[in-house]
Amino acid sequence: MLFCRAALPLSSRTLNYVSGVTRRHRKSIGSRWRALNPGQQALLVLVYLKEGETLAQVAARFGMVTAMTCRAG
Repeated sequence: MLFCRAALPLSSRTLNYVSGVTRRHRKSIGSRWRALNPGQQALLVLVYLKEGETLAQVAARFGMVTAMTCRAG
């Protein structure tokens, strides 16, 4: 289960779909190891798009530094 401190009305189906797209893209480009798994990366991007916060604010929510957030999205 993925968790974000924000109350985000987001269906698990949408999150699973975006996670799958992320997973397939990583595989097709031969992406190396990342700090976030595809589900966490999808959640980070969806939170960023929905809330309209800065990357620094989103990074703080996920307990990351801003540079990692830029690479994850």
